[in-house]
Amino acid sequence: MMKRMIQGMGLVFGGVMGAQLFGSVNSGLSWAVPAGGIMQHSGNYYSVVIGAVCGLVLASVLAAPMEKWMRQGAERVSAVPTGELFSGGAGLLGGLALSALLYPALSGLSGAWMMIPVALTVFFGYAGMRIGLNKREELAERIAAFTERNAKAVRQQDEESTYEEHKILDTSVIIDGRIADICKTGFIEGTLVIPEFVLEELQHIADSSDLLKRNRGRRGLDILNKIQKELDVKVLIYEGDMEDGEVDSKLVKLAKVLHGKVVTNDFNLNKVCELQGVSVLNINDLANAVKPVVLPGEEIVVQVIKDGKEHGQGVAYLDDGTMIVVEGGRDYIGTTMEVLVTSVLQTSAGRMIFAKPKLLEKAQ
Repeated sequence: MMKRMIQGMGLVFGGVMGAQLFGSVNSGLSWAVPAGGIMQHSGNYYSVVIGAVCGLVLASVLAAPMEKWMRQGAERVSAVPTGELFSGGAGLLGGLALSALLYPALSGLSGAWMMIPVALTVFFGYAGMRIGLNKREELAERIAAFTERNAKAVRQQDEESTYEEHKILDTSVIIDGRIADICKTGFIEGTLVIPEFVLEELQHIADSSDLLKRNRGRRGLDILNKIQKELDVKVLIYEGDMEDGEVDSKLVKLAKVLHGKVVTNDFNLNKVCELQGVSVLNINDLANAVKPVVLPGEEIVVQVIKDGKEHGQGVAYLDDGTMIVVEGGRDYIGTTMEVLVTSVLQTSAGRMIFAKPKLLEKAQ
């Protein structure tokens, strides 16, 4: 098959060369042969046929050596390591590209100078191949580093796409119990982390001799049991321990280690986390955010149930537990009455409403 291809190429190449040779000779003898004459056309055909036959004969003679040379070249190339082959090929392409850029500036040369572009092409191609072979180790290192960076970026992207933020629960928010209801609604995403030192503190509270503390500790343990068994939430019991210190400081350190957020309703812990640059999810802030908005000047109906801290004050509560301080409400303890909201104080510790009896407003 290869022999026939070489013969075919020789045939075509010989015919073309014969036509070109006849054209050159004919232009030199144009004074003797009229343009368009029968002799000119027949001579053109003869030159093409003679050139094709000569090309076929020459190709047939050289077919066997060329085929052997090509086979040996392919075997040698296949024996070259892939790294050297790649680096040499890259250098060769670079050299040929450089010579192609220089060719337009040299294309106008004539005569013997026409060989300069050919010589430059050979020179730059060979030089590029040698440079590529000499730099193969450095090129391999750069390719390996580039591949490693890409692989690292892909791994990091995969880790970020599957990353789940940790929500670290403190003792107060577990005892409070509202975290279970919030998890049930699906507003908490990620993994709930319950440190072992928090569990120890809950157990210590549950074993207290004080009845109130004992009930609070047992309530916290019941809430954790409910979250683990009844709710579709991922729970992680962190068995590690931080350095010696209070539970609050351990929570802050653990949040920094896990890059998580502390879930609490402790006002002081909230402030410590803010100072330490740790994100906080405060249950009281969430509760305040979803409470009905009460604005100064509105009228609400409350029942005054006890004295306030200041003289003459009475205290009432809304259905959501918001405390209302009623000025002059001490005389109305046990009475349900209309009050007029005068101001609202809202903090992370909760919300407090100040009001005065509407009867006093009418009297004025």
